[in-house]
Amino acid sequence: MEFDLFTPFQFGFMQNAFWIALLLAPPTAMLSCFLVLKGWSLMGDAISHAVLPGIVIAYIINIPLIIGAFAAAMTCALLTGYLKDNSRVKQDTVMGVVFSGMFGFGMVLYTKIRTNVHLEHILFGNMLGVDAGDLWMAGSVALAVTLILLFKWKDLLLHAFDPAQAKATGLAVRVLHYGLLAILSLTIVSTLKAIGLILAIGLLIAPGAIAFLVTRQFRHMMVVAVIVTIIATTGGVYASFWIDSAPAPTIILILAGTFVLAFVYRQMLNMSREAATGAGNL
Repeated sequence: MEFDLFTPFQFGFMQNAFWIALLLAPPTAMLSCFLVLKGWSLMGDAISHAVLPGIVIAYIINIPLIIGAFAAAMTCALLTGYLKDNSRVKQDTVMGVVFSGMFGFGMVLYTKIRTNVHLEHILFGNMLGVDAGDLWMAGSVALAVTLILLFKWKDLLLHAFDPAQAKATGLAVRVLHYGLLAILSLTIVSTLKAIGLILAIGLLIAPGAIAFLVTRQFRHMMVVAVIVTIIATTGGVYASFWIDSAPAPTIILILAGTFVLAFVYRQMLNMSREAATGAGNL
């Protein structure tokens, strides 16, 4: 193949892949900042795995897959909260039991039905197979989630840092809690076709973790996370064309590499500050 920088943009399936990458970048990046600060990384992992039975049941009863996936995601979130509040088991343990149980249930259901839907596409995504309907769905969810996070980020930030203080100031803490869970579930559902169940957690955690390492203010953290995600998603789609790989894993690999670089940068910065402090004390 003759090398031409613009060759990937000449194919319709690549154009759709770039578009859905751009659509998914802002909401996943912004949401990842809240998940990192709130310590909900495992919750994102749990919900992303727990949607499988909802997808299979939706396929069986012939309703849109997004409805089944969202119902399963919210069931996982609500069941986790109920078990945590009514047992001595810690939240991370409850989430591990719930999401593994629901994922196993989904796998059993999947093996019992005849379908032309490949399990690999559900687990790892099929960014090169998105169509106009997928773009409209992803765009609608992305717009709604982005607007909600932009307008309510201060309330959500206070709730993430100090729920007691948020309640004392008159905020509807339960609404913020379950609203954030609903947003998380909806965002995961919107990434299914492109990223898949297993890789969705990387897109929902890595950007916030990277931005957390290189910034000190939350508003800067969100901006950095969005920029990093846009570069990683579009860069991953572009690179996958030339190295003949799947776009979704390539995107996650770029994000993982960026996290390592951000970690090294933070370590070097800390060492330089310690050296400067030590020299100033002499």
